[in-house]
Order: sequence, then C-alpha cells, then structure tokens
Amino acid sequence: MKIALIGYGKMGKMIEQIALSRGHEIVSIIDIDNQEEFESAAFKSADVAIEFTAPTVAYQNYMKAFAAGVKVVSGSTGWLDEHLDEMKELCTTGGKTLFWSSNFSLGVAIFSAVNKYLAEIMNKFPEYEVAMEETHHIHKLDAPSGTAITLAEGIMENLQRKNKWVMGTLTAPDGTVSGTTECGPNELPISAIRRDEVPGIHSISYDSEADCITITHDAHSRKGFALGAVLAAEYTANHEGFLGMDDLFKF
Repeated sequence: MKIALIGYGKMGKMIEQIALSRGHEIVSIIDIDNQEEFESAAFKSADVAIEFTAPTVAYQNYMKAFAAGVKVVSGSTGWLDEHLDEMKELCTTGGKTLFWSSNFSLGVAIFSAVNKYLAEIMNKFPEYEVAMEETHHIHKLDAPSGTAITLAEGIMENLQRKNKWVMGTLTAPDGTVSGTTECGPNELPISAIRRDEVPGIHSISYDSEADCITITHDAHSRKGFALGAVLAAEYTANHEGFLGMDDLFKF
C-alpha cells in the first residue's frame, strides 16, 4: 500500500517505521515547510494519507488531501466542534473518506468498550458519582484530551443521569491548579494534568461513600497509537465514508 504522511513529528516518524516494517511504501511526507507537496504526483498516488498535526490545521489538511483524491486517516483534534457535521456529510454523500479517532491504540479501544459497559451497569447504582482524569505530556495543547471527550461521550450514551461533560481542574506543568470539579448532577467533570513526557493516562472513577471503582488505561509509549494508525490505514484503503475505531474493532 502507498502511504503519504502529513505531519512528521515524533508520531509521524514512528508511523513511518511501522508502515515500512509491515511492507508499505511511503510515497510522500508533508510537513510545515513543504505544503506544495499536496499538489504533487507523489502525494496523489497515495492510497491513504495518515495525518497527525496541530488542531488548528487538521481540517485544512483534510480538504487538501480530498482535493488530491486521497483518503485520510487522522488522529488530530480541535476541528470537531466547527466542522464535524460538514465532514460527515462530505464522507457520507460527497464521496470522501476520513477515518478519524481521538486515539488509535488497541488498548484504548478495549478500554472504551469496558467504559461503556461499566456505565450501563452504573445506571442501577445512582449512589456512585462518576469523574474522569487524564494526564499527558507538557507539549499537548488541548485539554481535556480528545480521547477523554470520546470516553465521556461513551459514558453519556450509557449512563442516563449524565448528559454533559465539563472541564474540571487543570494542573499545569509548573504544578499550578486551576478550575474546579464542582458541577451539576447531570454533568461529568474531566480533569487534566500536564507533566513530563507522559504519552497518555486516562482514569474513570465511580465514587461512593462506601468505596470507589476506577478503571485506567496507561500508555507506555506512542508505539501503540502508531500501530493503530497503520492498521486503520490498511482498513481505510478498502473502505469508504466516515470511519472510526468501532469499524476497525468490533467488540
């Protein structure tokens, strides 16, 4: 399979290594200093482009790839609020293909399935109050993480007493804490911590006066995310539409 890379930071380089090890060919690498490559014959020859860039440029990267007739796999966040409905329309009726996920890790896909099942169980136990905490490296720009928001949406789909997530506390790299976990009974607080070079930790807790139940996913490195992105590209090469991890992994 011919793969183009959009974004060539740590994640892009790791995706390149895994793609090559699985027998794929990297035909184009686009970064901030060679945007004209979107119009090149090499980029247009790609079966799929894998995009990991900044939240502010992801949507434009999708549109440039679509204009070149290339399908996209992306883990970039930040564009959803403004462009999600438009993107779904482009992919369902406009002939474009985007495989998007806030997290490509197989472990997170399993964790997400457990999260939804636990939320459904907790409908019977209103004495448990749910909250979430995510921890990432100091370079991460958005908070809460896209993965945390996706997990929160999974809870709200299955836990009837929650219909809105809210930002909880934010612990900055210098240890400064802002915000609060105080919220309404229908709201789910998500707290964020930014420290060191943490790849990603997500914990969901159900706390009561009697005890606390916590489930956690702790990524040891970015390798799991990179492998998942390549697996998604392999799937996307033969499928069309607005795709996600639920299509790739059917639990």
